[in-house]
Amino acid sequence: MKTAQAGTLESMDCLVTLTEAAPGAGIKINITGASAARFTTAMTKKIKETLAELSVKDMDVAVQDNGALDIVLGARVEAAYGRLTK
Repeated sequence: MKTAQAGTLESMDCLVTLTEAAPGAGIKINITGASAARFTTAMTKKIKETLAELSVKDMDVAVQDNGALDIVLGARVEAAYGRLTK
């Protein structure tokens, strides 16, 4: 299984780790961090939307959040996916 990361643990950013999942496993998301309790639903939605745009159906996603905006989260997911597929 390949793994790739994007982002940092700095304030207003997040660290996204993508790990290949077996075909048919679906998308599994684990979100931790300062704002995870309040914004898990919105963050999960943004991650799923971004992966759908990339035609990803099977992936394990781990996010360590430190207050990243949605646009930053989406960009980190895209960057990690680009690194994973290179």
